[in-house]
Amino acid sequence: MANYVIVGGTSGIGLALANKLMSNGDAVTVISRKNNDDLADGIHHISLDVLKDDFNAIDLEVVDGLVYCPGSINLKPFKALKDDDFLEDFKINVLGAAKAIKAFEPHLKKSENASVVLFSTVAVGQGMPYHASTAAAKGAVEGLGKSLAAEFAPKIRVNMIAPSITDTPMASQLLSSTDKMEKSAKRHPLKAVGDAKDIASLASYLLSTDAKWITGQVFGIDGGLSTLRSLQ
Repeated sequence: MANYVIVGGTSGIGLALANKLMSNGDAVTVISRKNNDDLADGIHHISLDVLKDDFNAIDLEVVDGLVYCPGSINLKPFKALKDDDFLEDFKINVLGAAKAIKAFEPHLKKSENASVVLFSTVAVGQGMPYHASTAAAKGAVEGLGKSLAAEFAPKIRVNMIAPSITDTPMASQLLSSTDKMEKSAKRHPLKAVGDAKDIASLASYLLSTDAKWITGQVFGIDGGLSTLRSLQ
């Protein structure tokens, strides 16, 4: 039985991953601001407000996997972006991940199969309008993850997942109608938006011993958007 910590595991991809890991028989600790009744029985939830951002207050001896899920979708024309937009996106996506990894690094080092999973976005590699702040922050996440993968090897593996738009609460405004859902789906070669369970399956794999020879990688799971072009 592995011991996993998920930061931001009560919504979207994090929730799907927490429940999947729990169904596999693993021990799961979720850290988030709000609890969620959809969390499977047996998952240990800790309020981030109670911790006051002090992850070191969590009493865990060994952590086999750490997943940092918080993110942002801040879509604005560049001319409308303020300094605070860039700073807030960087704080949520990069500094939050760095703080969590720093706190749990000693616990991860005690594991025989330590793994960290971070989240980027397809927009980093593709270049999309109105994504300047979000893509800048997620690009920094990729840089952070690759740097730490090199620094932590061979003891701790670090990988990133770069999804396209996924049907989660964070993307709800972009998928709030049938028309918006259909238009988003049509932009992908597989003609569908992402499902949180699909992303969670990849994250679960990267945490497992089946991925013991994988580190420093960015995995696109995006309906083919990052690599394929349709002739129709």
